[in-house]
Amino acid sequence: MTIRVLLADDQALLAGTFRLLIESNDDMEVVGVAADGREAVEKARATAPDVVVMDIRMPGMDGLAATEEICRDEALRQTRILILTTFEIDEYVAGALRAGASGFLGKDVGPEELLDAIRTVASGDTLLSPTATRALITRYLARPEGGVAAPESLDVLTAREREVMAQAAEGLSNDEIAARMHVSPLTVRTHVGRAMTKLGARHRAQLVAMAYQSGLVRVDPPQGRGAAGQGPRFQRAGRRRAG
Repeated sequence: MTIRVLLADDQALLAGTFRLLIESNDDMEVVGVAADGREAVEKARATAPDVVVMDIRMPGMDGLAATEEICRDEALRQTRILILTTFEIDEYVAGALRAGASGFLGKDVGPEELLDAIRTVASGDTLLSPTATRALITRYLARPEGGVAAPESLDVLTAREREVMAQAAEGLSNDEIAARMHVSPLTVRTHVGRAMTKLGARHRAQLVAMAYQSGLVRVDPPQGRGAAGQGPRFQRAGRRRAG
């Protein structure tokens, strides 16, 4: 199956390079190129691409606003957004995922990494660069804000679905979760899909956000001497008692 890609970047030379790279693969085609967010929204509605590779900083409507508008459009429910930017900072990572993006990468990625990222996002999985993952976990999703998922909203999930959701929030892939739980990757994907359906999550990134925002998983900052290089420590909330 051919993955249909829309490119949104105000740097014509860079967009042209991406186009040549993508169209050199038999399983992908570029259905359009947009120079700003508004044009990206219009071309997404006209072409219904599988993946939009979206820059953040563009004139007029930026990439975050365009992402949010595309993700709100029911006619584009199957379209995934891959953010590709030189500005891999906390505010952009959190904002992109809350807007509905399925992936976030820095523009310093290699050609094969970009192609793999497009395929990953097109398949319905979420992809974050290591920098983006660390920024997201340590700074934003651990801080509940307005309009986030309430802890009781997770009561609709089975214990197994909560367990898979928590491990996904720790940054584990389906294969890694499967190995840890001694089940098949297909079983993990099924649990993830059911949890997304029950919670109304558009994709895995929103499911991960709900895990932190609801308190299912929280992050403690590194403690003690030499902790700066240890990374965050994850803790899972205790099971809620019925009644």
